[in-house]
Amino acid sequence: MEENVEIEINCLQDRVVVAFKSAQVSGAEGIADACSKILDYIDKNNPKLVIIDFEEVKFFSSQVLGMLLNLKGRLEKRGGKLLISSINPQLYRVFRITNLDKIFRFFPDRESANKHIPVK
Repeated sequence: MEENVEIEINCLQDRVVVAFKSAQVSGAEGIADACSKILDYIDKNNPKLVIIDFEEVKFFSSQVLGMLLNLKGRLEKRGGKLLISSINPQLYRVFRITNLDKIFRFFPDRESANKHIPVK
């Protein structure tokens, strides 16, 4: 049985926080569904900043990395940015091992990520 990946999307002006609400993000269908929802939101609303909040996530599969690269690419084509907040140290190690820590910007919490780029 495929597990559901719960996300919550909140918008404030041209900023969006996508919070993963599942402790485990590993099912291929669930990740694809979450990615589709986020991309649909980006396409319809054209946010300048998207913060992906992993505060509640304890484990994710490597497919999440592909999803994040896809989201980042879509945002950058539109002049937007993707930031990652509240990722636990064990999950951050995956980014370091794959050298993706040099591609993404990380923040300890969503508040500090939200302050990073001023709203224009």
